[in-house]
Amino acid sequence: MDEEDIPLKIGLIESEIYELTRKREELTRRINRLKSQKDELQANYNLKKSLEVDETLTNVDYAWSKNAQKVLEEKFNLKSFRTQQLAAINATLSKKDLLLLMPTGGGKTLCYQLPAVIDKGMTLVVSPLIALMQDQLINLRKLGINAMSMSSTTDKDAKKAGFQYMSKGIGPDLKLMYVTPEWLAKSKTFMSSLQKLHERGKLDRIAIDEVHCCSQWGHDFRPDYKYLGLLKGMFKDVPIIGLTATATTSVLLDIQNMLDIPGCTILRAPFDRHNLNFKVVSKPDKSDDCYDYLEKLLTKTFKDQSGIIYTATIKDSSEIMKGLRARNIKALSYHADLEEEVKTLTHTKWLESKIQVVVATVAFGMGIDKPDVRFVIHYSIPKSMETLYQESGRAGRDGKDAQCIVMFKLSDYMKNSGYARSKVEVKNAFSVLEYCLSLKHCRHYLIGLHFEEMEIRRCNSMCDNCKKATKENNHLQDYDVADANVDIHKLITTSMQGDKNLTVAKLVDVWLKPTVKIRKPGISKQQAEDIIGHLLIKKCLTEEKNYTPYSVNCYLRCGMTPESVVISMVSDKSLDKYLKIVSTDKKRQLDGSDDDCVVVIAGEKPCTSNNKKTKR
Repeated sequence: MDEEDIPLKIGLIESEIYELTRKREELTRRINRLKSQKDELQANYNLKKSLEVDETLTNVDYAWSKNAQKVLEEKFNLKSFRTQQLAAINATLSKKDLLLLMPTGGGKTLCYQLPAVIDKGMTLVVSPLIALMQDQLINLRKLGINAMSMSSTTDKDAKKAGFQYMSKGIGPDLKLMYVTPEWLAKSKTFMSSLQKLHERGKLDRIAIDEVHCCSQWGHDFRPDYKYLGLLKGMFKDVPIIGLTATATTSVLLDIQNMLDIPGCTILRAPFDRHNLNFKVVSKPDKSDDCYDYLEKLLTKTFKDQSGIIYTATIKDSSEIMKGLRARNIKALSYHADLEEEVKTLTHTKWLESKIQVVVATVAFGMGIDKPDVRFVIHYSIPKSMETLYQESGRAGRDGKDAQCIVMFKLSDYMKNSGYARSKVEVKNAFSVLEYCLSLKHCRHYLIGLHFEEMEIRRCNSMCDNCKKATKENNHLQDYDVADANVDIHKLITTSMQGDKNLTVAKLVDVWLKPTVKIRKPGISKQQAEDIIGHLLIKKCLTEEKNYTPYSVNCYLRCGMTPESVVISMVSDKSLDKYLKIVSTDKKRQLDGSDDDCVVVIAGEKPCTSNNKKTKR
């Protein structure tokens, strides 16, 4: 080849390389699109397959059916199975993988405890909290069922006995072994013993309690739950039963993929707890006023009755406990910083009704089983609807009426949003804000709507909204708060021009001050906070986080300035003077619905003192 032909040849090769690279990239994009389509179709198919009702699971002619009924009556002192319990028990005894969704207090634990008693080997139970394991172990010992837990706090002798049984079968038959996911992931000795137990044919099933913790789309994701995805590969013939009270469709699909059990059976029990009375009250600004409110509830409304007060922080748990004890109320705190012996003692005293109330963080949580809990009070709003539902569900497990009260303050929501570590957590906090501010819809309906159970409509006066709807002096009125939004935008803009940021508390303070050169609202502090909350829901206001070495501050920023923002609030003369009243017919014209909060964007309004228009 002549030298002058080489550059031409190189150019042709480069051209061919470029063309092939372009085709390869196009093929890669097409392959990725097809893979996404395939994965979506497969996921939908798996979900449809999972939700198909297997009528045979409710049969009572299985080989173990008579024994199951006998164990139910003689060992667990129960006469009959609740909804979906029998189906779940038959599924796991048939060696099927299973996800069970059952409301808090619906009897999930029986679905693996009873099969554990019937089978000859051991059931491994993965549970997220020490308190949960302790609660179940206390009950199992009362029933004469041999069970133990293993964690970093378990004493050496107990660990040795557990390892000897699992590895060599030495000692009495162990029916249930409780472990945390962290222990499972970190203890090589435990996993080695578990493999030997499986080799001996004695690992009957793996029960994963609060299985929603597996999903990154869930409200309570725990990284160590990822390790559980390896279990199916290690123990292919061992059925998995995952249990939760709270999981949406996307979470269920994520759990199936993560645990490597695609298309497994999914059983859903009816979601709504008819005996729970849901209520949202305004939380006072001062701690002493909060304690006075709690004292009134505990000494009058719930006199001599047992319950739980949930708090957001360890500090709150301790301080509220002290405040209540100063008012002669038998209360103890429960949080992660306490020694295990103290936690156990508190738990036991509460179970035996030697104290009236436990003031607890989420550490006193999932699976707590005391049938006569008459009240659950959320001193600070929960971080998600799932947490609200789970914690509320610890009340009324005996089927009798119980109250679930949220003490709502907008600044508590701002804290939850400020400390959120992901978009999922921000969304979760936002959903609770919507629940707390809704005055029109039944609370049972709102909770059911969140969990995709659409059959719930109204609760027959088992929530504050439905009760108020029956009282003439508590009727709701639709107000247009667009002008209030403009006033607030002016305040925020003016403050920012002066290098000042406004939190909710500072904004309310400035807004209600008579020295501010805007329309005087003449409304209460609580009404002002509610209006701000609604404006946050509809993106008329937004949040901006500011991080310091010790905390996170959430500042308010201007959002949309729509022509109309219609919200439902309790009719009040002060609101009538400040806000425009919107008729129901007019509201329907605006958006064709009766939602709690309507936004209509039809043009722009000035939001700053110099009449500049805000861009949307």
